Amino acid sequence: MSQAATDETSGTATFPLKFSLTPSTAARTEIEREEILADPGFGKKFTDHMVAIDWTLDEGWHNARVMPYGPLHLDPASSVLHYGQEIFEGLKAYRHADGSIWTFRPEKNAERLQRSARRLALPELSEADFIESIRQIVAVDGDWVPSARETSLYLRPFMIANESFLGVRAAHQVGYYVIASPAGAYFADGVAPIKIWLSTEYSRAGRGGTGAAKCGGNYAASLLPQMQAYDNGCAQVLFLDGETSSRIDELGGMNVFFVHGTDTLVTPRLTGAILEGVTRDSIIQLARDRGLTVEERDVTLGEWQDGVASGAITEVFACGTAAVVTPISQLKGPNLSIGDPDAPAGEITMALRQELTDIQYGRLPDRHGWLTRLDAPAAQA
Repeated sequence: MSQAATDETSGTATFPLKFSLTPSTAARTEIEREEILADPGFGKKFTDHMVAIDWTLDEGWHNARVMPYGPLHLDPASSVLHYGQEIFEGLKAYRHADGSIWTFRPEKNAERLQRSARRLALPELSEADFIESIRQIVAVDGDWVPSARETSLYLRPFMIANESFLGVRAAHQVGYYVIASPAGAYFADGVAPIKIWLSTEYSRAGRGGTGAAKCGGNYAASLLPQMQAYDNGCAQVLFLDGETSSRIDELGGMNVFFVHGTDTLVTPRLTGAILEGVTRDSIIQLARDRGLTVEERDVTLGEWQDGVASGAITEVFACGTAAVVTPISQLKGPNLSIGDPDAPAGEITMALRQELTDIQYGRLPDRHGWLTRLDAPAAQA
C-alpha cells in the first residue's frame, strides 16, 4: 500500500508521508563526531543517517524512511546512469546561539526542486514532504549541526531515475534521498575577493536547455572550463550566454551581481538558462530593503569592462548557498583583464553578506519569515 494518495498527473502526494526510522548500528561516537566537526571541510564527511523515499508510476511516493547512511544499490541498467535523469538541491541547517536548529527558505528549494523535476521529466515531491524530509534527518542527526561561527550542516536532497530500463523515456521508478554533511566556514581566514576566469570556448547552457534546472549535467559541463580557471590562477569560471556570447550568464555554481555607484544593484535577468538562486532572490530583497535600486536585465561583457574602467561599476560579487556572498576582484580571460586583483571587498558587498548571514544564524530579526525551525514539530516552527 502507498503511504500517501497520489495525484496521477504530477506524482505529488495529496497528504504528508509518514516516515519510518531504522537507527544506524554503526553511528559515530560523540568523540568521533566532535573530531569531524572540529575540521569538517565541505562535502567530505557525512552524518550517520539518510532519508529515502520511493516513487513508482503505479504507487506514487511511498516507503518514506530514515535509514543508516550507506551505498545505494543500483542496477547497471538504471536510467540515471545512461540518460542523466536526476536533479538535486542544496540548503543548510544553522545552529543558533540558544542551541536551536533552523534552515533558510526551504520552501524556495522545494519549489525549485519541483521546477527541476518538471524539466527533467521526474515526479514532483510536495513542499510539505520536502520540508519534512529535512526535518527527519535533523531529528536523528541534529548533533551533527556544528556551532562554530559560519559553520552549518549542509543538506543535499536529490532525486534519481533508478528504473532498470534502457529505453529513452521518462523513468517509471525514482528514488529521492537526503544526505547531510557538516560544513566548515567557507572563508576560514575571513572573506577574500577572488579572481574568476571568462570561458570563451564553452557555454554553461543554451536556449531551451536545462540551465534553469538544478541538475548534474549542468555542473558536469562546467568542470572542464573550471579546470581552465584553476590553470589560470582563478577560483571560478564565468559563462556568457550560448546565443550571442556577449551577455553575462552566471558562474559555474553562483549568480553574479554588479554594484553601480552607491545606490544601484544589477544582476542578469532570468532567461531560462540561469539558475534561479535562493541566495540571489534573498540578496535582491535585502538590497531593496536598504533602498537600493535593483535591476534584473541583460548585462554584457562590454558593459562590465567599460563600467569598471569608468568607475560606474564599483563592486562585483557572486552569491550561492555554499559561500553565501563572494567578492570578485578581477575577471581574466584570453587577452582580457577587468578589475584589480588586489582590490578589497566592497562595502555594499560585505554589508549584504553580513546582513544575510546574521539572519540565517539568528543574530538579526527574521523580518521576512525566511527561517524554518527544524528541531521542533512543524506546529511549533
